[in-house]
Amino acid sequence: MTAETADLRAHLVASAIAGKVATTRGNNIDNIRRTLAGDDNVTFGITLTGDWSFARLLTVMADRVGINPDLAYDGIDTIDPDRTIERLTAMRARLRQAAARRESVLLATGHPANLLPVHQAVAAALRGAGCRVVSAPSHDVYDITGVHAYRHGGNLLHTHSPHYMRTLLAGLGEPPDLVVADHGWAGAAAQAGVQTMGFADCNDPGLFVGEEQGSMLVTVPLDDGVAPHLYDPLIAYLIDGVGPAAG
Repeated sequence: MTAETADLRAHLVASAIAGKVATTRGNNIDNIRRTLAGDDNVTFGITLTGDWSFARLLTVMADRVGINPDLAYDGIDTIDPDRTIERLTAMRARLRQAAARRESVLLATGHPANLLPVHQAVAAALRGAGCRVVSAPSHDVYDITGVHAYRHGGNLLHTHSPHYMRTLLAGLGEPPDLVVADHGWAGAAAQAGVQTMGFADCNDPGLFVGEEQGSMLVTVPLDDGVAPHLYDPLIAYLIDGVGPAAG
């Protein structure tokens, strides 16, 4: 572990972005069951293929996220900070590749109150590198400096729905080279066959299922509900070397 990743790891744990997070074990177990039942609010539009059981999905979430693998465990659950850093590193490598190729990239968030600054920083870095940051606002979707989010009236709202990304992609004609998103925005893009990377909390199994099945390129496990400024060190790590906007 480098000094850079050691500092980031310490911050992730101190800020509860990873480590002991604000999600109960009961919530995680309930959402595993909802995923297996095909609930779009937790599958995020990812279709489960093959033989999925409760035991298999619990194992996947333990391996890819770091939740406790013991079914009998109760209390507050965890995200492995080392897994968070490993997947952030993989995401950064693909963003650097997108920058070098000047790809078209679409960004979106279902958690605008928390994750919007993360996506905006990625959009700015990619734009600075010469990428085309795709903009496709509509009557129920805002583009906020390159990041799409669901709106109602004048408000940006939290959503898990894959509907908005499905509609957006259908209207584009030609899909982007890459999508960076979360929640249903990411799941719908991955399910449509677009190269997709995203962020997901420990109670959001859908995108981790997508990565296990090979439709999601990268899914970064993190608590998606902390104060926006707490993501600043994560942002600095993620966009380092992506483009001029990274520094």
